Amino acid sequence: MPSSLSNDAIEAIKLAVDANFEKQIAFLQEIVRAPSLRSEEAGVQRAVAEALGKRGYEVETYPLDVDALKNHLAYSPATIDYADTFNVSGRKRPQAASGRSLILNAHVDVVPTADPAYWTHAPFAAVREGDWLFGRGAGDMKAGLAANLFAVDAIEAAGFELQGPLEFQSVIDEEVTGNGTAAAILRGATADAVLIPEPTDEDVVCANSGVIKFRITVQGVSAHPREPDSGLSAIEAAFLVINELKVLEARWNAEKIEHAGFDRLANPASLNIGTIQGGEWPASIPFECTFEGRIGFYPGDEPAERMASFEKTLQELGSLDPRLSKANPRLQWIGTCQAGYRLEPGTDAETALASAHRSVTGRSLNRSIMACYLDAALYMNHCEIPSLTYGPLTKNIHGIDECVNLPSLKRVTQTIALFAAEWCGISPK
Repeated sequence: MPSSLSNDAIEAIKLAVDANFEKQIAFLQEIVRAPSLRSEEAGVQRAVAEALGKRGYEVETYPLDVDALKNHLAYSPATIDYADTFNVSGRKRPQAASGRSLILNAHVDVVPTADPAYWTHAPFAAVREGDWLFGRGAGDMKAGLAANLFAVDAIEAAGFELQGPLEFQSVIDEEVTGNGTAAAILRGATADAVLIPEPTDEDVVCANSGVIKFRITVQGVSAHPREPDSGLSAIEAAFLVINELKVLEARWNAEKIEHAGFDRLANPASLNIGTIQGGEWPASIPFECTFEGRIGFYPGDEPAERMASFEKTLQELGSLDPRLSKANPRLQWIGTCQAGYRLEPGTDAETALASAHRSVTGRSLNRSIMACYLDAALYMNHCEIPSLTYGPLTKNIHGIDECVNLPSLKRVTQTIALFAAEWCGISPK
């Protein structure tokens, strides 16, 4: 469907993005240089709130109320109290709203850097090198947050104002739980569409997997290494448990043939063991070992059913391997426990995004699947709001030398601007 925007409006908005792009890069560098590991997001959130205030948004900051969240289906088990961090919301409301409403959502929390010595540039230096900007969070997903902000700037710089209500959301704790967006939903956030510019290589995500995250503590039998057979190493037992979980992963992966699109993925279940810690003394058979991880499943599956299947696997370990009869694995759910979603083709929101994408790139919008958790799942599954995950080209997200491609970021910013203008409607200032 062709855009309802005039050619002159399209060109004016695209040129406005281009004219302010160096300022956008500078802002992105500013927020990348504000380290925002889990529970440490307050500094970058203050910068976002200040940027919104200067632009005339109605700005609100609010902490996450875990006690209230626990009763909402969008909640996932938290392991922190959120005392020192908060969400930021900025709203623009036209005097007489005639267009559709929109939420632009992005998360500011980032994952740990690993050893900074292995980075080409310091992880939070936000170094620009050619077409790439390096830094933890540059791609996932502070570039997307900057795109949201400067997309709206471009509409206004081109001489227009949105005719539908807009909420700009900067949320926390997406990487572990999704509870930042859950808190926004709990407070009543709603719109006719949501756009979240996660790094997608300029595709729109049409489906994602459900995810459950866990912590398992395994016991051994302590002993002196002079008599190793009298003990059981908890560390070795942990690896035996992990091997059995790999069998579960293989079973869940085998189901992919029943789920269109996921059958093309190599490992849609993707069991990942992300941390492990065990033992008490170099010369003692270790008594305890704890590891944490995640595993995925398919849209339409209930998280509770997958969690029950996972629990059953742990309960049966002793009968599968006699060495594990004393391991007594203890399970905790420690993060995202949410279903996946499908964005069915043909929604008005995706049609508008595809039109904007073509106006910027000259290409059709590609649909892709991500075997990971996305905050869009909360809006899709718990609010029934069409949610578009669409963002720039990146490299090494969650890895060493994470970076975002700046020409791609400019295209994405132009696309978001044209999408917002088309979706909400515009009028001359």
